[in-house]
Amino acid sequence: MAALVPLLIASSPGPGEVLPVTQTRAFVDDASGTPANADADDPAIWVHPRSAGQSVVLGTLKEGGLAAFDLAGRTLGTYPAPLPPTPDAKPGRYNNVDVLSRVPVGGQARNLAFVSDRGRDRIRVYEIDGRGAAAGAAVVRDVTDPGARPVFSSSEEEVDDQHTAYGVAAGYVGRTPVVVTNRRNETRVALLHVAAGPNGSVGTSVVSTLDIPASFRLPDGSSWTPCGEPGEGPQLEGMVVDSAHGVLYAAQEDVGIWRIPLGATGFGTPVLIDKVRSFGVPQTYDPETEECSVSGADPGFGGTHLAADAEGLTVGDDYLIASSQGDSRFVAYERTGRNRYVGDFVVGSGRGNDSVEHSDGAHVVTADLGPAYPEGLLVVHDGERTPAAGDLPTTGFAYVSWADVLDELD
Repeated sequence: MAALVPLLIASSPGPGEVLPVTQTRAFVDDASGTPANADADDPAIWVHPRSAGQSVVLGTLKEGGLAAFDLAGRTLGTYPAPLPPTPDAKPGRYNNVDVLSRVPVGGQARNLAFVSDRGRDRIRVYEIDGRGAAAGAAVVRDVTDPGARPVFSSSEEEVDDQHTAYGVAAGYVGRTPVVVTNRRNETRVALLHVAAGPNGSVGTSVVSTLDIPASFRLPDGSSWTPCGEPGEGPQLEGMVVDSAHGVLYAAQEDVGIWRIPLGATGFGTPVLIDKVRSFGVPQTYDPETEECSVSGADPGFGGTHLAADAEGLTVGDDYLIASSQGDSRFVAYERTGRNRYVGDFVVGSGRGNDSVEHSDGAHVVTADLGPAYPEGLLVVHDGERTPAAGDLPTTGFAYVSWADVLDELD
């Protein structure tokens, strides 16, 4: 039996480890902070077309708005979310962000960032200054159409129920720029087109919707619905548009990852390419604790790679990368074909930087961004920045060399 031990160890390696090159400042979710109530969530990277060193990283801070950083992780500026329109209404709350370059709007090619404002159920649009990081705090400006309507809600009163725009992804289908968002506490996904607004502003309009399944028939013939609070469905959040292959990948937090063919005016049939480990496990909601707890044996129908929640998604080179938030790993799949599992890794601590835990969002670009990022840059949300600010949640973003990730995956 002793002779088998090396074989067992060799066949079951743990995840590889990569270290951050740098990280942004920490943000504190507290009313007295600057910006106030800042809770980092999702990053996006804009690559400068002529001077890679002036590329810009954007990150959402929920009620803290939007932040912009340079490639050294220094903060260029923070940009507040909208105030509530009435004293009893919800304020702006920026959840996810994605970027598109050279978007044709109003006869111009413009570099735009699209932000899901889950507080007000809008897609807000920021224009990125062509100078990139050299523009300092002026690197982005809000150009949202002032007449922008809610994405999912039929009225302002319904907005305050907060079944609102949640995750966001942007890309091209052929030459058509598209934005995709999903609905908080629901399974609906919406496809939007970009449109010119008055006085140089930019808006979006819904052209199609798709409802992802909320309940599932299991192999033993039983039906399973992910547990949640009453009135809340198994929501999606993390998404990425693979413009090169005409595909949307969408992470349904308690279910797994969907691959959805994407056209300029609609969606194809979704396919579940991987499941979280807890898929099919009976759970019951406890109104006293406001949490779900396991209430039956695991039937063994779940996947092996993702620990719920399935979160941020991004594509780079030949890989689809997913955040396995429940165990703070990142899982890599083939970008094409049957999306075969390739490997996984964690972002550890080192070089004076914190490790990454409970990551929500991720974004990779594969351009040469200089000596620190010769093969590209992966930016990930860190949901548990250490040390914390007392008892207050502290979050941020970590920068990882894509070359280091490729070394682990290859």
